[in-house]
Amino acid sequence: MPLWEFLVICGIGFIILELFTPSMFFLNFALAAFLTAIASLLIYKTLTLVIIFFILSFLSFVFLRPIILKKYSKETETGVNDKYIGKIAKVLEEVSENSGAISIYDERWNARTTGDIIPAGEDVKIIRNDSLIMFVEKL
Repeated sequence: MPLWEFLVICGIGFIILELFTPSMFFLNFALAAFLTAIASLLIYKTLTLVIIFFILSFLSFVFLRPIILKKYSKETETGVNDKYIGKIAKVLEEVSENSGAISIYDERWNARTTGDIIPAGEDVKIIRNDSLIMFVEKL
C-alpha cells in the first residue's frame, strides 16, 4: 500500500474519531494527515513525512483549533452582558449575598450583592452576571 493511501485512511479515521468526540481535537490530526498525504506524492522519505505530519499537527492545533472552536462552538451567548450590565433595576426582594430578586425590563431575576444588604424597593445597578444570577450594587 502506498504511503499516501495509508495517510488518507488515517485522516478518515481521525475524522471518524472526531465525530464521536466533538472536541475539535482529532480534526487537527485529520487535516495534518491529508496534507501529509499530498506531500507524500513529492517526498518519499518516511522520516521526513513523519516530521511534516507532527509539524502540521502542532501548527493546526495551536493556530487553527482556537479559530474553529470560536466559530463553531455550541455554547450560546445569553446576551446578558450587552443588555443588562450597567443598567438600573428595582429590588423586588431584599438582596443579600445569598438571596434576592430584582426586576428589569419587566423581567424577574435572582440577584446577589457582594456588599451590604439592599432592601426591597431600592434602585440598584447591575455590575455582572453569573448564569441566571445578577450581581448588583447600591446606587
